[in-house]
Amino acid sequence: MTRYLCAPDSFKESLTAMEAARAMAQGIENADHDAEVRCLPMADGGEGTARALVDATGGSMYAVPVHDPLGRPVEGHFGLLADGTTAVVETAEASGLALLEAKERNPLIASSYGTGELMLAAVRSGAKRIIVGLGGSATNDAGAGLLQALGVRLLDGNGNDLKHGGAALADLATIDISTMDPALKNVAITAACDVTNPLTGPTGASAVFGPQKGASKDDVATLDASLAHFAQVIDSQLGVAVNDVPGAGAAGGIGAALKGFLNAEFRPGIAIVIEQSGLDAAAQWADVVFTGEGSIDFQTKFGKTPAGVAETGKPVIAVAGHIGTGIDELHEVGIDAVFGIAPGAASLSELLADAAANVTRTTEQIVRTLQL
Repeated sequence: MTRYLCAPDSFKESLTAMEAARAMAQGIENADHDAEVRCLPMADGGEGTARALVDATGGSMYAVPVHDPLGRPVEGHFGLLADGTTAVVETAEASGLALLEAKERNPLIASSYGTGELMLAAVRSGAKRIIVGLGGSATNDAGAGLLQALGVRLLDGNGNDLKHGGAALADLATIDISTMDPALKNVAITAACDVTNPLTGPTGASAVFGPQKGASKDDVATLDASLAHFAQVIDSQLGVAVNDVPGAGAAGGIGAALKGFLNAEFRPGIAIVIEQSGLDAAAQWADVVFTGEGSIDFQTKFGKTPAGVAETGKPVIAVAGHIGTGIDELHEVGIDAVFGIAPGAASLSELLADAAANVTRTTEQIVRTLQL
């Protein structure tokens, strides 16, 4: 009897991590009726992390009314794990690029306020630890909006609250943390962060990530100067240096806010998920581990879910919707084989609609091969 562990990431638009795991499990069972199969949804700290950890631990997702990057009301979600005290918040959920049309992207005014609202809702639900997934944001405000949602007052020279957006930080004169929600004092913050960019400079938030959020060359210069001023005020008034902290530039500088005001611990996303999900113990039970995600290429070895799963040391087989270049490099990090699930030429809409069936079919054929 062979024991199989199905531990994939989400397949983005088509399958959640749990749906992908169940599709794999169905394929295994079709090929090996005596197999023992366990499903363990995974993630790497990006979009889908909250859902994956909730599914892995038997927790719950909660809907919260929040504001998108342009201040419009939307429904956001956070996860509360089975322990009842650990919450997972994703910056992309309330402050993400996916919430805006391409023509709406404007990091000069986009705000991370909604992410702060999610964090506050998590605290009020009883969370004593919040894991914040940094990635996919439409903002470049160094987490200023997030802080305002938590009660911090950012004031200009006339004592007025700053407007939202990264550009407004140029007018910052005073930071008042006395109004921050007191419940946050007893909450530990862990930032799931896979980048080491500082807040400002040629490798900072504005220069590296600003253009993909709609920033022109002039906008980048404006934003970089505004964020540098913010860092200087934080240093002078709070005595905390955030500008050069590795990861401070993550999610448009939200990393800087989490470090400077909430003393966040920075850890790779996949490491957090492995710890919270119990992957190591599950992998030790298994003979063969299946993993996967929407797209796999040579970059997968840099902190992506399949590479993290491969660290268990068990035989690991990965499947993906798209296979890119350099997958031979993945064998060096413990991924023993990689398979694409596409059955042949098809439109993107067809591939997305048939993703579960394609994962099941591919996994079944792999297991049939293993049994020869």
